[in-house]
Amino acid sequence: MTKKRVLSGMQPSGLLHLGNYLGALENWKGLQNEFDCYFFVADWHALSTNYADTSRIREFVRELLIDWLAAEIDPSKATVFVQSRIPEHAILHLLLSMIVPVPWLERNPTYKEKQEEIKERDLSTYGFLGYPVLQAADILLYRPDFVPVGKDQLPHLELTREIARRFNSLYKPVFPEPMEHLTKFPKVLGTDGRKMSKSYGNTINLSDTEPVVRQKLKTMVTDPARVRRNDPGNPDICPVYDFHKIFSTPAVQQQINKECRTAAIGCIDCKKLVADRIVERMTPMWEARAALIKNPARLDDIVEDGSKRAGQVAHQTLQDVNDAIKI
Repeated sequence: MTKKRVLSGMQPSGLLHLGNYLGALENWKGLQNEFDCYFFVADWHALSTNYADTSRIREFVRELLIDWLAAEIDPSKATVFVQSRIPEHAILHLLLSMIVPVPWLERNPTYKEKQEEIKERDLSTYGFLGYPVLQAADILLYRPDFVPVGKDQLPHLELTREIARRFNSLYKPVFPEPMEHLTKFPKVLGTDGRKMSKSYGNTINLSDTEPVVRQKLKTMVTDPARVRRNDPGNPDICPVYDFHKIFSTPAVQQQINKECRTAAIGCIDCKKLVADRIVERMTPMWEARAALIKNPARLDDIVEDGSKRAGQVAHQTLQDVNDAIKI
């Protein structure tokens, strides 16, 4: 019986952090045992917001791949590749751009949000407006059944389905409409209490050393009402307790919930308990990262092999697209 296919990717726009691990990589790790998975580095997408400074893109591509493998993404189970190695992504993007109405792109919620959020860069570019079409091409090229996403990414996936429907109705059915596969942890809080994000500078990176991780957790915000050690707290609004719910055992969660409310435990001790659990989870990844850094040829071989496999699928899809368009 043929396995159903899953497709997902990440931009190499910076170092990966715990939010990426919990929100995506842990999910991918489980999916690769059940589905025919394609995981790609979206390096062309990194140009949509970082086109003026490309100096670190290659470095981030390698770091991202190292983090994936260290997090147990297995190239013998999943096809791991780099977007720019497969020219069919750009060709399908071009062809789909011919049929996508501009208002579809202008109504994309991320288009205006990013322009407001990243005011120091000029995002009034053709590439930034049209990046959802490239994203649709990335997905549809592999004709997946599912795409792992968080709830905030559902509008992007719906646009991909709309583009697939428009192509299929204009020409002939080539693309299935991929369904969402929602992630378990759609939002992981950073050290400042906001969503963990590279742009906020509030991340705990997968490549951070143990001392750095512990120091970042020491400075993490807690319940603002706990000014003094003997002030009772409210775990329900504390970002540190959110980490306990992810990393600590149910027994420890219950203990912290009770002792925080009665001021029986202070924030420093509470942070140390969760830091121990996070370090315990990250230690195998640190060891795997060190081994991969010592053996760069293995990384090159994995990308070469994965890109060949992905290229075969992409080539067949593009042939079907050309036949449908009669080009």
